[in-house]
Amino acid sequence: MTLKAVPIIDISPFLKGTPEGKKKVAAEVGRACRDIGFLVITGHGVPEALIQQTYDTAKAFFDLPEAEKMKVERPSPDQVRGYSPLMGEGLAYSLDDKTPPDLKESFSIGPTDVPASDPYYTGAEAGPHFAPNVWPASPSLLKPVWTEYFHAMEKLSAQLMAMFAMALDLPEDFFEDKIDKHISMLRALNYPDQTTPPEPGQMRAGAHSDYGSLTIVRQEEAPGGLEVLNDDGEWVPARPVPGAFVVNIGDLMMQWTNDIWKSTMHRVVNPPRDKALGSRRISLVFFHQPNYDAMVTCLDSCHDDSRPIKYAPISSGDHLKSKFVKQTSVEAA
Repeated sequence: MTLKAVPIIDISPFLKGTPEGKKKVAAEVGRACRDIGFLVITGHGVPEALIQQTYDTAKAFFDLPEAEKMKVERPSPDQVRGYSPLMGEGLAYSLDDKTPPDLKESFSIGPTDVPASDPYYTGAEAGPHFAPNVWPASPSLLKPVWTEYFHAMEKLSAQLMAMFAMALDLPEDFFEDKIDKHISMLRALNYPDQTTPPEPGQMRAGAHSDYGSLTIVRQEEAPGGLEVLNDDGEWVPARPVPGAFVVNIGDLMMQWTNDIWKSTMHRVVNPPRDKALGSRRISLVFFHQPNYDAMVTCLDSCHDDSRPIKYAPISSGDHLKSKFVKQTSVEAA
């Protein structure tokens, strides 16, 4: 049966650690990953006060004059750091779909506690994956609050990866050594009021799939929101649930599972023209990405004679770099 809504799953029984609770939640998560690749999680344990502080500091940053924000502009196309201005990216470009650039601006950070003397993080093979973060002078609370939120998302991502492992009949710790030096990114997205109509084909965020293992999103209610493509080719709204996160799997998890799990196309649509003023929305998005040298190869349980292996092995870092450079290579439409 094709899903018409994104399932809501209380993950607290897994976090409490009972065998029965873990088994139940892992089965529900696995079913959602197979059927639509998206789920809404409650009972995650991340303090609401921290979520709100992170949102508030993001809003305060985006409210700054453009000249101030441009002082922390992304250093180079292959570095997922700093500020990207309105229409500075096109997510559909990652799928070679040359649509007009997206009607959003963003601010991004990567890992926050990078050992300066460890060549794994600083050597040539690390490339841009552990590049220094670019912090704005204002708001002053942004750096400490975002650092704390990044760590909370690290912890939640590791818990979700343990659920994934159990759902795939793997040892609960199967992914631990593949994500212990992860190259994840925290990004705030600001979708401003649309004072003028979008160009044909232009969206707040064009249709795309995510690149890594999983994504955790805090979104708010406003006209023009997140939609997910189901198996019938219908766009299903993923409406905000108070206190919950939206979670979806990315391309690498789909490759790990040989397409048994879905890295689902999604987009952020424009508000109706009669609601375009007052439609501003901000989302906090954590893109979890395994260690740059983690090789993503088909899991043994995900292929047999009737389901041959579809993908050649690829490293997490090479996959991310190629996708992000496409995303930021916006051309005039």
